[in-house]
Amino acid sequence: MRLATDFFMTSALATISTVLGCGVLPADQASTRRFMVTGLTTLPVNMVHGGSTVPARVPDIATSNASAQGFVQRLVMQTVLDVLERQGRSALLPDAVISAILGQLTVNTTYAPMFCQEVLFGLSDMTKIDDTKPQNCIITGSTVTGICTKAMDPNMMGCMAGMTAPIASEHLSISGSLMTTNIIMANWSDRMWQDVMIRALRMMALRPFGSHFFSSSVTVGN
Repeated sequence: MRLATDFFMTSALATISTVLGCGVLPADQASTRRFMVTGLTTLPVNMVHGGSTVPARVPDIATSNASAQGFVQRLVMQTVLDVLERQGRSALLPDAVISAILGQLTVNTTYAPMFCQEVLFGLSDMTKIDDTKPQNCIITGSTVTGICTKAMDPNMMGCMAGMTAPIASEHLSISGSLMTTNIIMANWSDRMWQDVMIRALRMMALRPFGSHFFSSSVTVGN
């Protein structure tokens, strides 16, 4: 099945080079596929943003909601483009053709970053829990693993195991769209775009933030 899909995608990309001159759809006729990535259980600190004192303690944490969203946008977009570029090279397409194909694709993402008012570096961190702060994030290395819920004792230092909670589900998924004006890619099936996104997830799993995407999955549809 995978070999058949590989062959079909490579053949389709090769066909693009023969129609580039007349194969661009008007912008208002662009084809759009929606995708949803789910199954994340932890987050890199780059995908969350922190309160005013947090960046000094966690240099890689996003400094704003928009900054965290921008990180996700760049991560997904670049990986999708890398997958298609690799497919184009497998089809022996010239660089100029590959560049034109990629220029006819727009990748957009929607993501709801988590806000970390304060951070704790694991359960051994004896920082005082501040009940007035809405979210105390637990960080191990450069990974956000959960949150520390409200302390029962206002003088408690650190976060006991029974006070931890997982990251809320709305922060563990990424939705988005793939919009193309290339007449060939516009007619790719959901299955072909699903294959592109599965390859993108596999590629992300091999990159610096890959551990967060090992257990994730993706669905594609109109």
